Parts: sequence; structure tokens; C-alpha cells
Amino acid sequence: MRLSPVLAGLQTYPFVRLAEAKRAAIARGVEVIDFGPGEPREETPAFIRRALALALEAEPVSTYPAADGLPELREAIAGWVGRRFGAALDPDSEVLPTLGSKEAIFHLAQVVGGPGARVAVTVPGYPVPTRGALFAGAEVVEIALEPARGWHPDLEAVDWDGIALLWLNFPGHPTAATATLELYERAAALARAHGFVLAVDEAYSELWFAGDAPVSVLQVSDRANVVALNTLSKRSSMPGYRSGFVAGDAEIVAALKRYRPNVGVAPQTFVQRAAIAAWGDEEHVEQTRERYRAKHDALAPALAATGLEPSGGDATFFRWLQVPGGQDAEAFALALLDERGIAVAPGPYFGAGGEGHVRVALVPTLADCRRAAEVLASAR
Repeated sequence: MRLSPVLAGLQTYPFVRLAEAKRAAIARGVEVIDFGPGEPREETPAFIRRALALALEAEPVSTYPAADGLPELREAIAGWVGRRFGAALDPDSEVLPTLGSKEAIFHLAQVVGGPGARVAVTVPGYPVPTRGALFAGAEVVEIALEPARGWHPDLEAVDWDGIALLWLNFPGHPTAATATLELYERAAALARAHGFVLAVDEAYSELWFAGDAPVSVLQVSDRANVVALNTLSKRSSMPGYRSGFVAGDAEIVAALKRYRPNVGVAPQTFVQRAAIAAWGDEEHVEQTRERYRAKHDALAPALAATGLEPSGGDATFFRWLQVPGGQDAEAFALALLDERGIAVAPGPYFGAGGEGHVRVALVPTLADCRRAAEVLASAR
């Protein structure tokens, strides 16, 4: 059997080591509070679940969903973007529903770039843009996120020759940093000047602890060569529903519409109808944001007392923290797990530039966050 050389060459996720350490701690009787995985664990709002159930009952004969999604969902997404960011989108030509955002991020390099192209990604960061580029046969170019710049990249230092696709991610995973509209305008101008596509993963746009609401790349003055990707996984606590979108340049959206019937990744119709309900409501988003803020406020003082210094921004549901005294981040994280039962993710797991940091995902319950704070306080 001949496996894809890309698949055969991929390294195992380093999170495997953390999972093994957690299993060992639990086997010793340690009660682990897990801030390592970044998967939302909030209850999906009841009105969304009802919308799904009603849509399922209304579809006794299940048919294949259209690759470009329900018109009503495209309109709901365009309406939300207009209300949230003040950006007017044509739902027929500039919006495409996707099966969450992960698959769309992975597949984009199949459509933009392909074999021999160069795909630029920022590090530290989410690994899927890199892996999608590799499977597309592209060369990956890493651009460092610089702490001195607020975990923004230095776009002026990049050699854009041959770049087909630039990935940005704000609010950032794992740094929690937010973008400025000026950064997006500069990146979009470079995309037009050099002929590459600027794609921005905005999955955490609706979660922030302090400051102004994050901006979107869809707010730039000229959306040529620009797309944004977003999802209901974090905003509406719907990770298992797999519902997101790509929006922006109509030419890119048209190319995706030609590509996607080949890979069969349209969301189920009943999920799309639940998504329509979710995009149309903001009250549940405000409540979700407040729950994450409460978790942050419960845990932040105890984390600071252990010597972990805030290093990133105030968005997402992550805390990006610098470990004390220049310690090795993985060793610090494993000691915290072994000695106190608190699991966090070492920064190097997210690629170059993560050294000396850990990521805390505020996904346990508020009660568990308060209990973790007590554990940390009692150990001092």
C-alpha cells in the first residue's frame, strides 16, 4: 500500500504527549482540570436545537444539499455581516456556507495555489492552513508573529514572489491578539499588488474580554483578492453542527463553488436551517461572551500568582501566557499537571514562536475554573 508522502511525513500532533501525561496523572488519582484542548463545551442554546429538530421533521425525504447552500442561509450570513461589521455582501455571489470553517481552510489551497505555489502562514498558529497547503503540493512559508508588534506579522519583511495565498488569523489562535483595520488594509493592498489571495480565519471574532469588538477583513475598502472565514462553533457553541462560511471576493467564491461539488462538503439542510436561526440572534452570543468573561475573571488572578504573565491579547477564549523565569514551556506545563492537576497547552505545540508560553483554553465550566483557582492558590 502506498500512502500519500505528505500523510506519511506528517508529525504526530504533540498534544499526544499531553494526553499521555493526563492519563498517567488520572491513573495516580489526580483530579485533572483540563484547560488544554480548545474545544467549546458550552451548551448549544435551546432555540437552535429546536430549529434543528423542526427542520429535521420537515424533511422526511433527505436529499443531497446544494453545494452553494440554501439561499436563506446565504442571506442570513450576509445580514449578520452587515449588522456586525457594516460590510454589504451580495448573498448570491459573495457568500458560501461551509461545513464549519476547518474544512474550508484545509481545502482553500487546492483552489488557490496548488502544486508548486507558495502559501504563507503565520506562526505560532493553527496548524490546518499549513497542512492544507502541504496536501495541495504547495510550499509553506512561515511568517513570524512578533510580540513587540502585538503578535502581528511584519508584512514589509516578506518576499511575496510566488505567494498565491496568505493566511492571517485574528483574533488569533493561540495568541488571542486582535487585528487593526490598518493591518488588514495593508495586507489587502499587498494582495492586489502581488496577485495573491488574502484569507483571514475569524473564528473567534465574537469572543473578547476587554476593549472594542474585533474588526473583520470584510471591512477593508476594496475586497478584491480578500476572503474571510467564520463559524458558529465558538460564537453559538455549535462545534458539532459544522456550520460556517466563506465570504468576500466574488471571483474566489465562484471558484470555490466550482470546486466544492467534487468533495461533497455542503452542510446538511437541517443544519443550515438551524444556522439561519443562530446567525439571526445576538442575545445568546452576548450571554456566551459573558460566561467566558466570568471564567477569565475567576482564573486570571490565580494564574498571575503562579508567575504566568499575560503576553497575548484579550480576545478568543484563550489566555496566552509567558512562563516564569524563562522556563521550558512544556516542562512547566507537565509539572503544573503533575503537581496540581491543571492541564494547559505548551506554546511550542503551536509552532515556531511559541517558546516560553502556554495557552490556557477557558473551556471548563465556571465552577471548574473557580476550583482551579482555589487549587492554584492553595499550592502557593
